[in-house]
Amino acid sequence: MNFRVAIVDDNSFLIHAIKEKLSFFDDVIVKHTSLDGSELLTKLENSHNLDLILMDIEMPVLNGIETTQIVKQKFPQIKIIMLTAFDNDENIFNAIKAGADGYLLKEINPDQLYNGIKETMNGGAAMNPSIALKTLKLLRNPLHIDNQKDKEEISLSKREVEVLEQLSKALSYKAIAENLFLSPSTVRKHIENIYKKLQVHSKIEAVQKAKRHNII
Repeated sequence: MNFRVAIVDDNSFLIHAIKEKLSFFDDVIVKHTSLDGSELLTKLENSHNLDLILMDIEMPVLNGIETTQIVKQKFPQIKIIMLTAFDNDENIFNAIKAGADGYLLKEINPDQLYNGIKETMNGGAAMNPSIALKTLKLLRNPLHIDNQKDKEEISLSKREVEVLEQLSKALSYKAIAENLFLSPSTVRKHIENIYKKLQVHSKIEAVQKAKRHNII
């Protein structure tokens, strides 16, 4: 049985390296390669005669996670293994949610890559050991991912939330100071702290992020 494979990576050098690893195995046929997700989707519209896609995550135009989601909706029979340079927690979580069938690191040796493809085609899930470990941790503690982002925001004090609410009404520092019976310099200090905690650099960003996390 032959495995018909496509490779998607924005680095043509890495595409070449992966092709070279696969060239050792007669039953793996690389049908086509793409430099980003949208190029792959165009090729799939013309012909989706594929068994498996090796997909990079960080790509311009359409990244690997967005592309995986679209491919899985349109062509659920095609297996997808994420091939990435980093075993980043959030990427793993999002790739799995998007429907990825496996997750391997790019520096994998040819045999492991081939075994990963075979395993995935047989209904298994190809996973690098360090990624498998992180996936287990994520499953044991699924809140970890969402909370990581919220931790900073939740630690705003009651006063800081009040200042943020005033900010969201597009009031000047002076008006905020008057409304909250504070001095303008205290308001400025609160706003500095808010920016730091929310990791933003402008009033608009602060208000948007606070709304997104239901703080105001």
